[in-house]
Amino acid sequence: MVTEALDPTDRLIAERACERLIVEFVHKLDLGDPGDVADLFTDAGFWEWTEGDRRIEGRDALRSYFAGRPADRLSRRICTNILVTVTSESTATATTYFTTYRVDGHVGGLVPPRAPTQVGHYEDTFLKVEGHWLLSSRSLHLAFGGPTERLAAGA
Repeated sequence: MVTEALDPTDRLIAERACERLIVEFVHKLDLGDPGDVADLFTDAGFWEWTEGDRRIEGRDALRSYFAGRPADRLSRRICTNILVTVTSESTATATTYFTTYRVDGHVGGLVPPRAPTQVGHYEDTFLKVEGHWLLSSRSLHLAFGGPTERLAAGA
């Protein structure tokens, strides 16, 4: 494999940069401006669900898609088991397990605990562009999933 030919320090730096993109992605969705997720992708990058026909391609489309999330959505994603494999000096892949807790209709305050809305994994590809690592694709694979609950008014 090509990773063995890379300097160990360069490989570690690449792995860490890709791990950071994985964490930044969920941070922007949960605590930032969801539309900013697009900045983590290459110009031609895409996000897709492997089940169904949902594929969003290109930075502008990604920005519009993620910025279109409901303003009253409360979500928290937990990412674990992040395994990055550097495949060359400028490419890498990763698999990351995730659990999503999410409700719509949130107007503030603490929400009582509930079961996760989704559990699955992401499969990512990365490309180093002008010295910076970016996502070139993210595929979402669900093992468990259900609808997003809408909180009742005043809940």
